[in-house]
Amino acid sequence: MTDYTPANRPTLYFIGVTTGKSSIMKVFPAWAASLGLTDAAIKGIDFPLHANADAYREAVAFIRDDPMSLGALVTTHKIDLFNACKDMFDTIDPHARLMDETSCISKKSGKLVCHAKDPISSGLALDAFLPDGYFERTGAELFSIGAGGSTIALTWHMMHARRNGDRPSRIVVSNRSQHRIDEIRRIHDTMGTTLPVDYVLAPHPADNDAIVASLKPGSVVINATGLGKDAPGSPLSDAVRFPENAIVWDLNYRGDLVFLDQARKQERTARLQIEDGWIYFIHGWTQVISEVFDIDIPSSGPEFDEISRIALSVTKG
Repeated sequence: MTDYTPANRPTLYFIGVTTGKSSIMKVFPAWAASLGLTDAAIKGIDFPLHANADAYREAVAFIRDDPMSLGALVTTHKIDLFNACKDMFDTIDPHARLMDETSCISKKSGKLVCHAKDPISSGLALDAFLPDGYFERTGAELFSIGAGGSTIALTWHMMHARRNGDRPSRIVVSNRSQHRIDEIRRIHDTMGTTLPVDYVLAPHPADNDAIVASLKPGSVVINATGLGKDAPGSPLSDAVRFPENAIVWDLNYRGDLVFLDQARKQERTARLQIEDGWIYFIHGWTQVISEVFDIDIPSSGPEFDEISRIALSVTKG
């Protein structure tokens, strides 16, 4: 059982697996100073993958009942925590209700609120490095490995009608377990998407290799599994062959990052564009900080550039 000590200053919690290794522990104090969040603190809460429901409920109850505990960012446990705690929230936002996940917990007027911020943050991150009109111009496909909350959010963003013609010609989602595939298919059906989507049970890296080999040139390949951060390894084998001109994106920015190493070996020969999860990290955290502390943080422009500069200077300067 985790020892929950009442906070003595405004506190944001980070619910994850190895939170102490995250750059946010260095970045948040610098951001707080810049944003005027006087005396604000961050604290990690670590759970093993697929923890017991009672563990999630205990954490959420503590945040709900402790006056100076203002909210939380949830990673890795987004779906499991939602399923365990959805009855504990006073308000569940439309994205969270559609996607059955909690990526942010906040308090508003005495009510405990469940948010799914990933559809916003993942879309901002993807659009930051994807050229305007990319899919419409290239006819490329999108393959997201892992059928958890990040892929649900990313595919929602890609399927949205507001993108008009700039959507992948095909989306492929793979996962090691069938129940996650069934769940994301249910969510997509609820959305009423008109895009072709293939759902593939892929218990072994070689299964994902075969999907990558089937993709059109210029396609986007995403590691949304957590492998490389929450657990070692990659969802692909070293025998994988990326399509020419592919964009390869790992949602992780820390860990052993084997997936990115595999892409880098083919970067020149296949002319790959390789992206890590740093910009996803920035957008994910700023969206949650804005919600929990009820402040405005722009998602682009000079103020956002300054937020990004601060994060880089603290972690890589």
